[in-house]
Formats: sequence, structure tokens, C-alpha cells
Amino acid sequence: MRNFSEKNYRLALLFCKEIVVKKDNTLQGKVWKFGDNIDTDLIIAARYLNTSEPSQLAKYVMEDADPEFVSKMTEGDIIVAGENFGCGSSREHAPIALKAAGVSAVIAPTFARIFYRNAFNMGLPIFELEEAAEINEGDVVRVDMDAGEVINVTQAKTYKFSPIPDFMQELVDAGGLIAFAKKEIENKKTKEKA
Repeated sequence: MRNFSEKNYRLALLFCKEIVVKKDNTLQGKVWKFGDNIDTDLIIAARYLNTSEPSQLAKYVMEDADPEFVSKMTEGDIIVAGENFGCGSSREHAPIALKAAGVSAVIAPTFARIFYRNAFNMGLPIFELEEAAEINEGDVVRVDMDAGEVINVTQAKTYKFSPIPDFMQELVDAGGLIAFAKKEIENKKTKEKA
């Protein structure tokens, strides 16, 4: 597998859909359920890694777990999964493919550590929620990132999670690590000119 270079990060930022976070720092979408140990090869199969173009990766996201996922979902939908979501390889392609397909967030009891960091680096919000199994496919959920709540609108239930740390929320707000770094460099240049 080839290295995921600065050039590829820039491509990802150009072609990934922006996550629509409302002014009140919430996300809302229909739920698609997946089980435990969804690895990066199920998220985006290795056979599609001959490109790093997000729009191409998006066509095949979750194909080996649900071949019709891309045609069934709509932009802004949310994946709710079981334990250890994103295990397997350390490929950045997995969160890029999810984000490019229009997935607005992933909720699971636990995430593989490298996927957890890659998701934030690419600007894909993910939330650890022990009660994720209580949420059903087709439910509509709203995530309040400030309050640290997942509200199951369909079931009228509210669950608490540890809010995203401020510095990681800044990565999501900026659209990922590269966009955040560029913003920081511009801010520094502006301050130096003043």
C-alpha cells in the first residue's frame, strides 16, 4: 500500500463532503447499523485502494458489509456500530471514504485507536457510546456535541457520552488536521504582520 502523502490529504480535503454541523453544534441523521469488529477492509476494501480520490472511494464504502449501503443511505446519515469499529489496518482511506460518502458521524461503544485518530484527522466526528446497541437501524438520532448527548429522536431516549476534547473538536470544525494546520499557519502569519 502506498503512503498517504500531503498531496493525498489535500485531495481528501478538496473532495470530501463537508460534515453539516448545525449552528448549535449538533448533527442529525438516520441510523445504519453494523456489528462488532467492522475493520477498515469492510469500510473500504483493499481492492479499491488504487486511488486516494475521495469521490471514488465513496462509491464503495461499506460494500463488503452491505453491498447496497451507498445506494440506500443519504448524506447526513449516521453509522451506529458495535465494539472495535475501524480495527485492522491503519489506512486513512477508511474515514475519508465514510466522510466522502456523506456519513456525518459514527457512534460505537469502542473504536480501534488508530481509526479514532485518523477519523479526527480527516474531520469525521465519532462518538463512543456504551449504549449504542440500544439504537436501531432506521432510528433518527441527534448528536449534541456540546452537551455530550446522543438523542434517539425515534425512541425518545437520551444517552450521555464524554464530549469530544476541545482540541479534537477544533479538528472536526476545521475539516481535518491539514485544514486546521493551514488555519493555524495563516493565523500566525496574520499576527506577525500586525
